[in-house]
Amino acid sequence: MLSADSKAMGIIFPNSFDSLVSKMVELRLMASLPFASRYRMVDFVLSSMSNCGIDNVAILPSKNYRSLMEHLGTGREWDLARKNGGVHIFPPFAENRGQIANGRIVAINNILRYLRAQNAKYVVMCDSNLAVNFDFKAMIQAHIDSGADVSIAYNEQALPESFLNSDDVNKDYYYSFDITEGRISEINVNPTEGVHNLSMNIFVLERELLIKLVKDAFDHGLIHFTRDILWAKRNELNLYAYKYEEYVARICSINSYFDENMKLLDRENLDALFGAAPIFTKIRDDNPTRYLKGTKVNNVMAADGCVIEGEVENSILFRGVKVARDAKVKNCVLMQDTVVEAGANIEYLITDKEVVVSKGKEMKGTDTYPTYIVKGYKI
Repeated sequence: MLSADSKAMGIIFPNSFDSLVSKMVELRLMASLPFASRYRMVDFVLSSMSNCGIDNVAILPSKNYRSLMEHLGTGREWDLARKNGGVHIFPPFAENRGQIANGRIVAINNILRYLRAQNAKYVVMCDSNLAVNFDFKAMIQAHIDSGADVSIAYNEQALPESFLNSDDVNKDYYYSFDITEGRISEINVNPTEGVHNLSMNIFVLERELLIKLVKDAFDHGLIHFTRDILWAKRNELNLYAYKYEEYVARICSINSYFDENMKLLDRENLDALFGAAPIFTKIRDDNPTRYLKGTKVNNVMAADGCVIEGEVENSILFRGVKVARDAKVKNCVLMQDTVVEAGANIEYLITDKEVVVSKGKEMKGTDTYPTYIVKGYKI
């Protein structure tokens, strides 16, 4: 648990970067996106907070949050079903004068009354497009030791192509940092290609400072926390860069969603993501996966409830997937309750929940352009 003088609360923005996977979030948000055979994207940051003793978490959706509410429930699986604290979902109009959030500033301003009533000294803020096993205690301690006003986590990586090719960069800004002796000396808004100190949009700052910054920004009609507050005040605020060097899966396109799932078929990556601390998710009581006579399976991650009779290779299978006899599945990500009927042959597909691939059908994408099939569709 965090010590009394460094107690922190969490804020999660579940809709960030929805626009980069727009087809996949028509009926959900980024936080609810299934990942790694049995998890949702929100499970990673929420579990990381719980593991680090952050037991008071506000989630600020702007739309499509029904699936998130169903997934989180009371927060019991993350040890957040509490009388004091716990997990709280704030729809846009949960507070008087609430507005549809078009950025972090509006979203936080909608819950200022709630923030003022808390007793946590620090606030940890993050998105839910990162699958990461994050040690928030280490970052909070580094923030305290640095004496910074705001600490921001970053990792060093090449800029994802989806950022450069986005149809509307104004929907989801991305940032990189110039760093001098641990301090952020410049914030680059929507930088060009190359290797960058790329922001993970994980922030630590004092709760009272957050309230002051957001209230002032909102009163001036500002929208974006990083661009309109931190970038504008970069010479006034002491901004500390916290380098994260552990495993990060960043979802920012359908291609990256496919690639990051497939990377987990490598045991080294799987251990890097799940080895540091447990990742929790909603329990679905089901039988273990059954591999029937004649099944051929090679390099597969399969969740509980699957029934496999055919051939499956290099694939991620979510709960309840059924692969019938003589069906072939290769290099696919099949979400919950997908059915591949007898004799079907699929490759480089991402199927959403409850998709049916009919008997004898053949459908193939490519490694650079996997085909996405929407929820409930029958091929």
